[in-house]
Order: sequence, then structure tokens, then C-alpha cells
Amino acid sequence: MVVVGVSKSPSKPKKIFGTDENGNFETRSVANINAYLLNAPSIVVSGAKLPVGFDAAISDGSGALDGGHLKLEPREAAQITREEGGRFAKFVRPYLGSSEFIKGAQRWCLWIEDKDLNEALQSPAISERILKVREYRLGAGTRAKTAVSRSHKFAWINKSKGPQIVVPTVFSEKREYVTAGYVEERMIINNNASVVQNPKLHTLAIMSSLLHMSWVRAIAGKLEDRIRYTSTTCFNTFPVPKLTEKHKADLTACAEDILLAREAHFPATIADLYKADAMPDNLRAAHDRNDEVLERIYIGRRFRNDTERLEKLFELYTKMTTKVAV
Repeated sequence: MVVVGVSKSPSKPKKIFGTDENGNFETRSVANINAYLLNAPSIVVSGAKLPVGFDAAISDGSGALDGGHLKLEPREAAQITREEGGRFAKFVRPYLGSSEFIKGAQRWCLWIEDKDLNEALQSPAISERILKVREYRLGAGTRAKTAVSRSHKFAWINKSKGPQIVVPTVFSEKREYVTAGYVEERMIINNNASVVQNPKLHTLAIMSSLLHMSWVRAIAGKLEDRIRYTSTTCFNTFPVPKLTEKHKADLTACAEDILLAREAHFPATIADLYKADAMPDNLRAAHDRNDEVLERIYIGRRFRNDTERLEKLFELYTKMTTKVAV
């Protein structure tokens, strides 16, 4: 709950009304109230091209712009992988976006490197699909036409050469965490999700925290009531203090525990595991441990509530962006 009072006199004492960590009503006298109704500097967070705090880069996933012909339903994927005794199976890859990752749906796509094109064209099913992609791009817009000469490939490619973090770009406002995932290199992440390429696991730990979710809730856009996670606003602006190797090791262990806890409930999906008030005990314990480790890095103890988290984050963001500006 937020109560706002408006005065014509800026010199009058400023107060924030809210609740403490036990849910009790409280009043605090503060030095300043910013646009986010926080006792923090009067700044507005705007998108950044590069990360302020994360030691990793994020981008949109790969975009097919193919008229649907490089994407495969399970039956179509199975047909190609069985052709000529499995000769063309290497061209079929798992295909993942926000919805597939959260709901556990299986989709597939064709992924053909330039050096393998001649071999791929020996499959009648693949050859026909590439021809249809070409026809589609010839009749589509300017961006599609630029990719006509490489109709065996996605129009734009952001493909990791190693493990990758998949980040849903739209998810339920009821989620307590961003629920990013750690997937193998062969997974093709589409442009309905974001991807952190070749990440260290401590990055996943930070993204999987209450701290990060507090920041996202405060500054992210919305799609209806759902949260819209954008790379430039949510990831690139998130302030992370300088981490020691010990910090990174501790956070890496926390990320591993979260992933193991999820795996213990296979085949439960992210949607199943992160339902409000229904998170499995071992998964919640792994997240609680991660939150404690990370928050102690920031202030030496757990934060009392989201308000305190955000006030610290805005303070740190102001210092980090001011330093960059100089």
C-alpha cells in the first residue's frame, strides 16, 4: 500500500507511509521522495546500451523472419531426423522462447551452417523449406529481402558458442523471481526471449534474486498486467557492486542449488514450480539462500523489505551512472 500526500511547500518535512517487514503500518521521515515513491535521489532510470553492473552482455534471441518454414512441429522434426537413417538429424535443433521455456512446450527449428548447406539440400524436406523461405522473404519487407541470399538461415543470429542464460521477456506479475534458465549451446533461443551468452553462473544467481526482481518491478514496462523484461532497461541498468572471487564462488554455488532444485522436480515446468504460494520447499530454500548471500554482499545483512532493497539499489545506481557520466 502507498499513501501519497501533496503539498505546495517543498520545505515541509517529507514522509513515506508504508509497512515494515512484519506488515505493520509505519511512517518514516525522509530527505527526498523520488518519482518511484522512494527515499532516493530524484532520477529516472532510462535504458542503457551496456550493463551498468553485470559483467555479462545480454541481447535478443535469434530472429527467423522465415514465414514459419524454418520452424518445425514435433511431427515434422521427427520426419526429418528419421530421413536416410538420421543423416539430417544434426540440422534439427530445439527452439526456445519465453512461452516454451516457462510452459515446457517442445518446438524445433532448422539450423544450417553455410559449410553444411550442400549436404542439407540433399534432404527433399529441407530443400523445400529453404525454397519457401526464399519465396517468403522476396515478397516481404525490406529487412526480409536483405536475407534472401541466405534463406537457409535465420535473418538475424545471436547464437551462443557455449552455455547460455535464457530470459523470458514477458512473464506473470505473480512471479517472485525472474526465472531465467541455464541451457546448453545447441538450444536455439528465439527473439521472443533474451539471451546472455557464455555466462558465468554467478550472473544467473543475481538475476534469480529478490533484489533483481524488486528492480524489475519498479522500472519495467507492462504487457497488460504481466511484466515485460527488456534488456536495456531491466538488465543493463541493474546495479551490481564489485564482486570478489569469493562472492562469485558463493553465488555460483547458489545458482547450482537453484538449478538442482528445479531438476529434482522434472518434468514440472517453470510455470508449475513458480506458482504463487506453491513453490516446492527445496526450491524456495535454494532461493532464500541465494537471496541471503547476495544481500549480504550489498549491505552485510538481509534487507528488511522491498522498499529498503530499492532505496539501496537507487543509491548505488546513482553512484555508478554518475561515475560513468564523468
